[in-house]
Amino acid sequence: MTSAVEPADGDWETYNNEYLAAALARLRRLLQEHITAAESSDLTGTGYVEWADDGETRPPALVGLSRLLGLSPFERDTLLLCAAPEFDPRMAGLYAEAQGGHLAGHPTFALAFSLLPDPAWDALSPFGALRYWRLVDVDRSAGQPLVSSPLRVDERIVNHLKGLDHLDERLHALVTPLQPVQPLVAAESPALSTRHSAVAEVLGHWLDPRPTGDGRPPVIQLLGTDRESKRSVAGQSAAASGLLLYGMPTALLPRSAEDLDAVARLWHRETRLSPLALYLEADSEPEESAGPVARFLERSGGPCFVATREARADLPVPTAPVDIAPPPAAERATAWGEVFPPTAADRLAGQFTLDLSAIHEVAVAAGTDPRLAWHGCLVRTRPRLGALAQRLDSRVGWDDLVLPEHEKALLRQIADQVTQRATVHDRWGFAERVSRGLGITALFTGPSGTGKTMAAEVLAGHLELDLYRVDLSAAVSKYIGETEKNLRRLFDAAEPGGAVLFFDEADALFGKRSEVKDSHDRYANIEVSYLLQQMEAYRGLAVLATNLRRALDTAFLRRLRFIVPFAFPGTAERREMWARAFPSSAPVGELDLERLATLPLSGGMIRNITLNAAFAAAAAGTAIDMPTLLQAARAELHKTETPVPEHDIAWPAPAATVRGAVG
Repeated sequence: MTSAVEPADGDWETYNNEYLAAALARLRRLLQEHITAAESSDLTGTGYVEWADDGETRPPALVGLSRLLGLSPFERDTLLLCAAPEFDPRMAGLYAEAQGGHLAGHPTFALAFSLLPDPAWDALSPFGALRYWRLVDVDRSAGQPLVSSPLRVDERIVNHLKGLDHLDERLHALVTPLQPVQPLVAAESPALSTRHSAVAEVLGHWLDPRPTGDGRPPVIQLLGTDRESKRSVAGQSAAASGLLLYGMPTALLPRSAEDLDAVARLWHRETRLSPLALYLEADSEPEESAGPVARFLERSGGPCFVATREARADLPVPTAPVDIAPPPAAERATAWGEVFPPTAADRLAGQFTLDLSAIHEVAVAAGTDPRLAWHGCLVRTRPRLGALAQRLDSRVGWDDLVLPEHEKALLRQIADQVTQRATVHDRWGFAERVSRGLGITALFTGPSGTGKTMAAEVLAGHLELDLYRVDLSAAVSKYIGETEKNLRRLFDAAEPGGAVLFFDEADALFGKRSEVKDSHDRYANIEVSYLLQQMEAYRGLAVLATNLRRALDTAFLRRLRFIVPFAFPGTAERREMWARAFPSSAPVGELDLERLATLPLSGGMIRNITLNAAFAAAAAGTAIDMPTLLQAARAELHKTETPVPEHDIAWPAPAATVRGAVG
């Protein structure tokens, strides 16, 4: 006759321990009767202990596990047989005695078949619940038959039976817990934008298992370039459904099929044991991880989000694609406005496309200082571009830029448009009427060394934004389609912070679009067209620089908002450059600025000459004087193969007169 364990009021842990104790006591009795060859009179049926199921109380861990993983009564009893030594070390002695003193007291399938009621051979199958879910491991190292090989219970399962539900340690290196979104600074403010909250509410209903063939919920594809908003929406919907969300970059998925299958099975088991959801970060997924992602999703289960830029059709499971756009600028401004004055709030909202939870984090760290908030946003949105671009420090201002007034006015117009972009596009509604061409693009054209890079630095410094010089040699690939992927990654990474992108020597990529003579010409034209689309959609400022304006297609030029010419400097500009070339702390002798201004030098060449002359003077222990500068100028002109009469760079000059001297 079997006995029942009644649920303890409000104390599941005590109740679970009592159930395990009763089950182990009956297992010991069964072993002792097996050893003495006695017949059991009260251990028939499907299990050792009956559970009084009232339909409301959480079942004991062993009963719940059997239901969740589909264990038969015999498999459930075999699992207890394997786990018993972890609860009572004396069981090992009984196992050894029951098996004639062999196997050092480890349980086996042979022992289970001879000991437990209703044995079933399918329990030995690798596709049976015990082995498929990795509940027990079979030690075949001694070369013994399967039925007589030692069995060991998985450590994670032992902990679960004890009521200790921690994530399997083998998954710790792959997944990271994602915290649910936090409320904003004001307690009554929402944690998500209105649009995101509505999406999260819908997704919460989709996380429950649906009849999709295997009883799993559909994989939710979160589409778009706003990574933080996608993560926030996933976190909110998971939290609303009572699920703990874990994130995993797809780059961490194993490449071997065997290892990938093991990880997928472990995660699938975790979703059965605990209320979990997975957030697969596939936004910057490498090409070689596309196959592992599909295989992982096919072999795992449970609620899952896949964050990707565009919808994927290669996933072998039912999916639900959902577009996630950044919060509207008005909602961002409202969130910033809870902490900062309207002017600062509008500026922050117009420049940085953060979601509301990220705004909360930055605002808390910044306190009441808008400048600290700006810097916090700048750091938070700083793109990781690797070899595609290099971040340049902007250490120059408008006073350092020597240009004609017309060109300076054009540069200030560019700065004004970036600053007032939010007002015109959002507050005045131009973004609603114009679907494309909202990006601010400029072409800097002129000879090398005429100040194109310095002008980009001045703009970035004035706007208080990061400046990235794009390495086109790293972006352009000979393989079809790779250039577009690199450009897309570049613009996507820079989008949240609206960094200034500076394409130096842009004619290497943006040259005249060729006549289509073969497939390579066709794809070269596709690359240029793709770049134009990205530039028009980019929220920040994209600056292109070229030495050869005539090499650019006129159709390309029409789509640029500004074209700023940088001519070779004249005598007056060169004299001003020389006058500003030396730091106030540098030892400078008497210089003939008028004579220096007559030399055919660009701004970049003057900078090189000044620096080389400073090093020469430092080595000689003298001030920077005319002989030192002219010697450096001679070397620079020789390097660039610029023909200059010797008397122009001789010292002392014939009939020299010192005019406009500084020192």
